[in-house]
Amino acid sequence: MVTEERTTLLEPRPLPNFVETKFIREIVDRALAYAAAGFPIHFRGASGTGKTTLALHVASKLGRPVVMIHGDEEFTTSDLVGGEYGYRLRKVIDNFIHSVLKTEEEMTRRWVDNRLTVACKYGFTLLYDEFTRSRPEANNILLSVLQEKMLDLPAAREGDSYLKVDPNFCAIFTSNPEEYAGVYRSQDALRDRMVTLDLDHFDEETEVAITEVKSGLPRKDAEKIVRIVRGLRESGACEYAPTVRGCLMIGKTLKVLNGWVDANNNIFRQLCVDILASETSRVGSKTQASKVKEVVNNLIDQHC
Repeated sequence: MVTEERTTLLEPRPLPNFVETKFIREIVDRALAYAAAGFPIHFRGASGTGKTTLALHVASKLGRPVVMIHGDEEFTTSDLVGGEYGYRLRKVIDNFIHSVLKTEEEMTRRWVDNRLTVACKYGFTLLYDEFTRSRPEANNILLSVLQEKMLDLPAAREGDSYLKVDPNFCAIFTSNPEEYAGVYRSQDALRDRMVTLDLDHFDEETEVAITEVKSGLPRKDAEKIVRIVRGLRESGACEYAPTVRGCLMIGKTLKVLNGWVDANNNIFRQLCVDILASETSRVGSKTQASKVKEVVNNLIDQHC
């Protein structure tokens, strides 16, 4: 049996335009300390709180090649460990004596290691994004990897039944809260093996810095956009609190349209209403959306 690998690796390098304020630096330093102590890291938070970006940044700080997995309901254990994919055909033709033709064929299943196996074998960093979107039974294989540092291998993969995890192996997980649609509750045994860092909204300084850098708008415009978004978040008028993602969507679109932040600019006002009503009203209630639009318009008049 020939074992092959078909994993694409990410090169660990600093993310372009990554904003690292004191608020962000404290989270990153904590995560790196846990990783240095040998513990898996778990960033948990609502959509838009920067989980994946932080995970990639921490992975780049670790300096090892990164293997990335995105959680999926259809995942099985073989999608993590590996499986038999296709066949390998070996054919030998012996015509040494011209009057005699001898043919020998051999066909075997071809085993391919998947991403978890590759990361464990070579000591790469595993970044499992939205791991709770995979079924819990698919993630059971991680229990022995994180605790005993051993990977159980299927019998179909010839060789040892267990793979000793390389000492340089590190795992970083991200997940949404369990009340999100499409999210499974993870096993208690799996959560106990990792250090969970719950991410909430950034502080105002960080949101302003992110909006300024990512959108390319002047700082004073970024500050006004952030105040509007934070004001809506604190108003209690929306079903889902707006995140810094709303700031970026407003800022980037305004930049593309060569617009400016001003209460008298109808383009800016309409962008804020469209984006923030969309981000915070996900049930499809017109009444809820109308309430959000009213609050947004009042905040624009107040801050711009």
